[in-house]
Amino acid sequence: MKIARAVVPILIATAAVAALAAWLTLPAPVDVRERVPVEDSRGQQAAMGRGVFKPGRGRPADIPGAWPRFRGAAFDNISTETIPLAERWPAGGPKVIWSRQMGEGYAGAAVWNGRVYVLDYDRKGQADALLCLSLADGEEIWRYHYEVVVLRNHGMSRTVPAVTDKYVVTLGPKCHVLCVDPTRGTFRWAIDLVRDYGTKRPDWYAGQCPLIDDGRAIIAPAGKVMMMAVNCADGNVIWQTPNPKGWLMSHSSVVPMEFAGRRMYVYCANEGVVGVDSRDGRILWQTPEVPDKKQAKQSAAWAIKPTVVPSPVPLEGGRIFLSGGYGEGSKMIRLRQDGDKITPELVFHLPPEVFGSEQQTPIFYRGRLYGMRPSGEMVCMDLKGNVLWAGGQFGKGYGPYVVAGGMLYVMDDDGVLSLLRATPEGYHELDRAKVLEGPDSWGPMAVVAGRLIARDLNRMVCLDIRAK
Repeated sequence: MKIARAVVPILIATAAVAALAAWLTLPAPVDVRERVPVEDSRGQQAAMGRGVFKPGRGRPADIPGAWPRFRGAAFDNISTETIPLAERWPAGGPKVIWSRQMGEGYAGAAVWNGRVYVLDYDRKGQADALLCLSLADGEEIWRYHYEVVVLRNHGMSRTVPAVTDKYVVTLGPKCHVLCVDPTRGTFRWAIDLVRDYGTKRPDWYAGQCPLIDDGRAIIAPAGKVMMMAVNCADGNVIWQTPNPKGWLMSHSSVVPMEFAGRRMYVYCANEGVVGVDSRDGRILWQTPEVPDKKQAKQSAAWAIKPTVVPSPVPLEGGRIFLSGGYGEGSKMIRLRQDGDKITPELVFHLPPEVFGSEQQTPIFYRGRLYGMRPSGEMVCMDLKGNVLWAGGQFGKGYGPYVVAGGMLYVMDDDGVLSLLRATPEGYHELDRAKVLEGPDSWGPMAVVAGRLIARDLNRMVCLDIRAK
């Protein structure tokens, strides 16, 4: 009897360990009601310089066209290709050209020279994995991975690579920046933003997509420095922008903008928006501090807690449209130049029920802004802040949307893709189809050569959207 009593606790402990191990291998739960960030205290260190290159069986596709970065070539999420696209789909929806299982997350694709680039997370190997896939069939051409421990945190991967004919630059969940050769996958350089620049990882991990501009990687560490330009050829820092106010990294991405004969980079940190000179990294303007919400609504001040996700949308006349979640709504600001001084001024502020966006960046197309309300309605608005129409119901409104062939492709949370006319004349739905199983079909979409690449939490698909 004494032996049996001694064995019981051992059996219970063994069963508990087995149950925990089994739980850790299960897929992410489908019903995630609260978007509460997980505190990930595991090691930041990544063996980036000792990463592993692994060739695959895939071959680059002989298919023209490119989607080289987050929101496409012109940073506007609009495809300008002239391939005729279908306005109605077959009964089962657009044909699936290829489909593949992915690590948990929302990382979207960049496409270049018949290759699809995705920064995935390999949970089994505990590594960020840059995948190079064939656009033709989704087969893996090669992968480059480096070890880093990332916990489940409403998905793991979130960013889109930037690619040119010479470089691929990625930014991983724990703020590791990597540059490799886009054809051979050979290592060029890497930077740990947390270790080297004091970056504080955003809630739910990093969502900033890197930018390559004129052979330079433009990154916003928002730590010891606000922004920096890195020579893609050798990894040397060209310039750094100071961060005297200690603004923190958000999920927003850096976008270029032309104003008064100057090229600048615009970035939404959590505490405000900044414009940086592309030549030397000098701060040209910043939005004011936000002392309280009432005053913020009456000025160009822009701050979102815990983090801002949509990127700024530059417009003509020095205007910039800003949109965010957590009850902040949206703002239009205008840059005013007085001598060498540039000042941001408020044009209008809209509450979220009129126009706001939790996750996706609005699209400016043919003089109108298209975006998603927190209620899940699609909205078309003019540049004076007047809503021209609102319609549809797209779940929580977290899903992506893109313009191609004069049409809006809008994804809801559960993987239903809707096809709308991109027109200010009214909400006009052409078709809809279930193309992903879900949940969380939030990854940014890419359109290349009449193919649409989309994903949910666990799977990426390439759809044929061409007219037959």
